[in-house]
Amino acid sequence: MIQGGAGTSSNMNANEVIANLALETLGKAKGDYAVLHPNEHVNLGQSTNDVYPSALKIALIFMLRRLDVAIAELEQSFAGRAEAFAGIIKMGRTQLQDAVPMTLGQEFATYAAMMAAERRALKALEEELTVLNLGGTAIGTGITAHPRLGDLTTTHLAAITSLPLTLAADRIAATQDTGVFVSVSGALKRLAVKLSKISNDLRLLSSGPRAGLGDFDLPARQAGSSIMPGKVNPVIPEVVNQVCFEVIGADMAITMASEAGQLQLNAFEPVMFASIERSIRHLEGAMQTLARNCVNGITADASALKATVEHSIGIVTALTPYIGYVRATEVALKAHQSGLGVVEIVLDEKLMDKETLEAALASSLVLGKAA
Repeated sequence: MIQGGAGTSSNMNANEVIANLALETLGKAKGDYAVLHPNEHVNLGQSTNDVYPSALKIALIFMLRRLDVAIAELEQSFAGRAEAFAGIIKMGRTQLQDAVPMTLGQEFATYAAMMAAERRALKALEEELTVLNLGGTAIGTGITAHPRLGDLTTTHLAAITSLPLTLAADRIAATQDTGVFVSVSGALKRLAVKLSKISNDLRLLSSGPRAGLGDFDLPARQAGSSIMPGKVNPVIPEVVNQVCFEVIGADMAITMASEAGQLQLNAFEPVMFASIERSIRHLEGAMQTLARNCVNGITADASALKATVEHSIGIVTALTPYIGYVRATEVALKAHQSGLGVVEIVLDEKLMDKETLEAALASSLVLGKAA
């Protein structure tokens, strides 16, 4: 897939294949180019420089639509867990420290929302990918091509692909501008960054099983150690992390390839497409395995999570509207130093009556709303 000549090797090979298929249809021998020639006939009025990038754009549209199916599957997996965990209370955390209570359902609903946002971002790229430079030939001026070739070819391609393809208003600019490939790569990188962040969360929140956070359990997929019996590793999120690292690295290659274009043509479209194709393919597989082999099987212990909330100092935040920030800070410090619970200290020091305290802790901040 990676070749010099801005894709000329692929284009010339395609011309030869088409010519020989046509010769077979005509009842002629393969290679009888006196009858039908790869360049004289098949390539007539075309150039690698308008055909190759147009083919890549059309291919990317269908590849991104297939990727959307995988993102949607993962989104639904997160949404399913959000519904299952809607009533489970847990501690939210910021800077890895106890923050305020939330529901486990809200946590997974966030991941579903992040995937929905990436689907919208990738869908928005389709319009830019439908703009072709066909008929522009070598540098976009249309030299050697019939004046109507671009319009006729684009119209025909739109009909057979069912895509709203259009011809670029400025084909000279379209021939040398590879910005759309940078945009696609950037969107894939953004998706990879979010997937990696989510995978980090899944690994961290399932750490343990007894000496870590242990908010939930990931399904066990393989023995985790050749020396430590019973150890189970978060191998699926680790796979996703590694795919994301690869995609982020590929984005840099695409960025440099686009930047390295010179004058009227960018010769490095092959490595751009090869990198994007691999990123899409690997992301698709990573999201499918994350949904099917990890997220769908996540389980949680509601009573254990509730106990961590009740024992946490973080619930003092819900009391600040009643006792103020300064007094709440004093309660939090005393709870931390003494090992006593926040509720016990507030009641002992008569900072709030029991009914008001219970009402405060039953607020949406503590109990959370259904995801």
